[in-house]
Amino acid sequence: MTYDIPQLIAGAEKELRPVFDSFDEISNARTGQVLDAFREFRVDDTMFGSTSGYGYDDKGRDTLDRIFARVLGAESGFVRHSIANGTHALTIALWALLRPGDVMLAITGRPYDTLMGVIGLSDRPVPSEDGAHPATPDGSLLDFGVFYDDVPFGEDWRPKVRRYQEEGRLKVVYIQRSRGYADRPTLSSDEINAMISEIRTMTGAYVIVDNCYGEFADLDEPKGDLVVGSLIKNPGGGIAEAGAYIVGTPRAVELAGYRMTTVGAGVEVGASLGNNKNMYKGLFFAPHIVAQAKKTAALAAYVFEALGCDVSPGWRDGRHDIIQTLRLGSPERLCAFCRGIQYASPVDSYVTPEPWDMPGYDDKVIMAAGAFTQGSSIELSADGPMREPYIAFMQGGLTYESGRYAVRMAAEEFIRSEKN
Repeated sequence: MTYDIPQLIAGAEKELRPVFDSFDEISNARTGQVLDAFREFRVDDTMFGSTSGYGYDDKGRDTLDRIFARVLGAESGFVRHSIANGTHALTIALWALLRPGDVMLAITGRPYDTLMGVIGLSDRPVPSEDGAHPATPDGSLLDFGVFYDDVPFGEDWRPKVRRYQEEGRLKVVYIQRSRGYADRPTLSSDEINAMISEIRTMTGAYVIVDNCYGEFADLDEPKGDLVVGSLIKNPGGGIAEAGAYIVGTPRAVELAGYRMTTVGAGVEVGASLGNNKNMYKGLFFAPHIVAQAKKTAALAAYVFEALGCDVSPGWRDGRHDIIQTLRLGSPERLCAFCRGIQYASPVDSYVTPEPWDMPGYDDKVIMAAGAFTQGSSIELSADGPMREPYIAFMQGGLTYESGRYAVRMAAEEFIRSEKN
């Protein structure tokens, strides 16, 4: 079958207009929340200055902490450029709350691939000295005597919560909002908050939420004891060049601050080194940029569904993060899709992505990422593990116009791969 991709996109945009309008409504509301917080905390130019050394009395840093907590609906929190990525922030959260003998229970399936080593579940474990069995990776939670269990996504998690609560060992219930590299739906903030409310009637355990990719996609955010995300995803708005945030309840945030720096000092130290302005500006842009990314994702869903692919979510479905999955069915199709996205990138458009052994992952991964900031998921990128059913995970798009162009290039490359 022959496809006219520009004509297909033009037709898609007519059908998608009400969907796009719904994204803009959320962006309008969330932008209002951001501006209300900026006004409440009296943001001014003096907060964009730099501190060095210990970073004591960094007015801009401390105010931004309060703003992030307010905008994300939490009592307390902090945001730092020095947190390397979302996995680092999640590691801080886990180590802050878990002690030897405690149980960490993930109730939305196994967490994202890069946390496997942190927990001690990597499929590439370190061999034991006698070679008889694999040893737990050094420095992992399991290595320090923390117990881990999980409930497959969609299954009833209540029996395990009750069991570990009765044993007196349940310390952390872990919820992952987005799918990671799993082929499952993203949870909305309302769904997560309903889960948290029920968990709190059953146990006094802490609830940690991996909120990566989901910020500003809904009208509000999850209300866990620690809610964690990366600044080179949604809340950095394509402006922040590094960092992550942790928000939540005061005691949990205090413990996370101690783990981030030192016990006693916590969030009182840590020089901003000139990074405050980009983090403020990124948060300001974030609701709008997330809406652009959601529009790009919805367009990709429409176009590739028309090309015969299984997509999730569908173009008519609600969107609670910026990720779009396309089940492509073969390594050739997955590579072709990523080539099209890379070709349409503003940076490194001449590069041909190839599968490789990416640190932190247990399968070869192909990644298209021509971003201004290395690893930035809010800028348009696409990646996927080289394993069946060869799903492309597409996310981001700083502008709908550039996202639209990339969807066109990816579709045309996909069609060419079918002819070869």
